[in-house]
Amino acid sequence: MLRRDVLKALAALAALPTTAFAADAPLRTGDATPFDAQTVIDRARAMATHEYRTRPYVPDAWRDLTYDQYRKIWFDTKNALWKDSGLPQELDVFAPGLFFPQAVQISIIEGGMARPLIFDIGVFDSSEKFPDLPLNEHMGYSGLRLRADLLGSGKFTEYAVFQGASYFRGIGTGEAYGLSARGLALKTGDPRGEEFPDFTAFWVETPAPDAASVVLHALLDSPSCTGAFRFEITHGAVLDMEVEATIFARAEMDHLGIAPLTSMFLFDTTNRDRFSDFRPNVHDSDGLLIHNGAGEVLWRPLANPTTLQISAFGDNNPKGFGLMQRKRAFGDYNDLEALYHERPSVWITPRGDWGPGAVTLVEIPADLEIYDNIVAYWRPDAPIEAGVEVALRYRLQWGADPSDLQQNLLAVRRTAMGGRMEGGLVMVIDFEDGAAVPEDLETVGITLRTSHGSTTPGVLQRNPETNGPRLAFTFDPGEDRYAEFRVQLTLGDTPLSEIWLYRWTQT
Repeated sequence: MLRRDVLKALAALAALPTTAFAADAPLRTGDATPFDAQTVIDRARAMATHEYRTRPYVPDAWRDLTYDQYRKIWFDTKNALWKDSGLPQELDVFAPGLFFPQAVQISIIEGGMARPLIFDIGVFDSSEKFPDLPLNEHMGYSGLRLRADLLGSGKFTEYAVFQGASYFRGIGTGEAYGLSARGLALKTGDPRGEEFPDFTAFWVETPAPDAASVVLHALLDSPSCTGAFRFEITHGAVLDMEVEATIFARAEMDHLGIAPLTSMFLFDTTNRDRFSDFRPNVHDSDGLLIHNGAGEVLWRPLANPTTLQISAFGDNNPKGFGLMQRKRAFGDYNDLEALYHERPSVWITPRGDWGPGAVTLVEIPADLEIYDNIVAYWRPDAPIEAGVEVALRYRLQWGADPSDLQQNLLAVRRTAMGGRMEGGLVMVIDFEDGAAVPEDLETVGITLRTSHGSTTPGVLQRNPETNGPRLAFTFDPGEDRYAEFRVQLTLGDTPLSEIWLYRWTQT
């Protein structure tokens, strides 16, 4: 999935007549207007009664910046909002240009009044290689970043970024940015072409001096719908985001993705032979985890297919789902720059009744790690009719796997496969160790099914490095070009492990 020139924004902010950079220019605000809990909802509802309108762009010279040139301008954190104020948060902004051709409106709320941030080139610093560029009345910031004293050291470090279309990212304390979330996904992997809604405006509530959280409101706009979002964001070892959204349909939406996640998976031990690379694994996420409405816990290892693949896991009122990064040792990646072992998992917990639908996984072929090629989201069964309002609530947690699932079932830690001289494949699944694992693995039941081809019954042994069970079996596809697998360990009638689901395709 290439970087897309669909990252848009809203509002014309005041421009200055020169691109001279100031040495000290704290973020400035404009005139105040009233703000309450209904402000963004009312605005989104009103916008939905009108046709979608494309918003103005920043000057061409900003949009034509190269990637290297865009990196030569950055926000000077000494100009951060709430700097040295005694408040527990600081807010930074990003320059427009390159992948961010339209500005977003950013307003600060205090005492029931909202004041817009006024664009000022002086809040940025740059290298001598950044060119002099023209400004126009449509200049503005392209997004925002939140920082806090995460370690109690007095140093404010970042933990969340909102920038580009409806994308946002977060990290738990000590982690590195990896996968992204989005406000909505529309027609992802659809032959009609994907539609990218935009967060066009943000309102950030000024936190109280003792507040553990910050509240951010966002206005979403797209040809198919508008939306009002509220994020309550609490940083920590696991970054917590409580999300409330009201969506207003301009047109019928028959392919809506709720709580979408976007990630990258290039290779691991299942497809290592396709890449010449010194690293053993390259990915932001290695599996899709689902806790479905029936109480089952499903683990689907990710793949980098040679053709587009879409998988739908039908459900009713899912308990949770997310994209996980389970390999956590440096040696799993051996990458001193990308630090894939420090990238977060993201777990989504629905609030309220989500009804029937499917957790949907889209896997897109990729040959480089710069491309996001994995998308996961909830797709409701019923289309959203034009003129309908839909209220959504869910929780996003950026960090490790959800602990409540790990306490009950053995997690899958590794999937590997390779060819045999005799033909077919050897498939290996490593499960973690746990108190419920019996000393005698012969008492453990093995459920092993495949939709196509044939398998051996499977052999269960203890992995001496992890002390957990390892299941190995051979698979002969015969003339079949794909197969769906389902594997689970049991003790009698009681599940011992997650359900391992895998789709094999002939390359």
